Amino acid sequence: MAGKLIIFSAPSGSGKSTIINYLLKQNLNLHFSISATSRAPRGTEKNGVEYYFLTPDEFRTHIEAGDFLEYEEVYTDKYYGTLKSEVERILNEGNNVIFDVDVVGGCNIKKYYGDRALSVFIQPPCIADLRKRLEGRGTDAPEVIDSRIAKAEYELSFADKFDVIIVNDQLETAQKEALKVIKDFLEKNEQHKIIP
Repeated sequence: MAGKLIIFSAPSGSGKSTIINYLLKQNLNLHFSISATSRAPRGTEKNGVEYYFLTPDEFRTHIEAGDFLEYEEVYTDKYYGTLKSEVERILNEGNNVIFDVDVVGGCNIKKYYGDRALSVFIQPPCIADLRKRLEGRGTDAPEVIDSRIAKAEYELSFADKFDVIIVNDQLETAQKEALKVIKDFLEKNEQHKIIP
């Protein structure tokens, strides 16, 4: 039986990656979808592990062939996207796929797979809280934080397009809520298999 799809989107700093990492350890048969990118590998990154590394020309060839579920050109010649073949490989092995994508990508994947996919939006309690989290990381200059906040405000406008919104006010509570929502979604689909 082919697997199901769980899509996570959120503004930067909402705790999405932490929640996804928690879910990957919960015995839900979730497999992370490896994205493709046209940027060069960094440090010890390996092709097919962290990303599928393509040249900008290879990436554009895949776009023209319709091979992506979603993609974005973040900067000139710096593309990121989700290959249909990667997702189908995981699903055909009977596994469930989990995505960490931007809001537009999340909406596109949900549209493509319909009821086989559950889209989850992780929302910060408020923009002021998000700013505090980003500043607390100590990794970004003030102007970078300002641009992330502006992007977050835009991304928050997509929240109602998702199946589920989880407000990450308290990480442990948000993780438990995400786990329950995903278990319910996966088990609901399991029950359909049993019906003759």
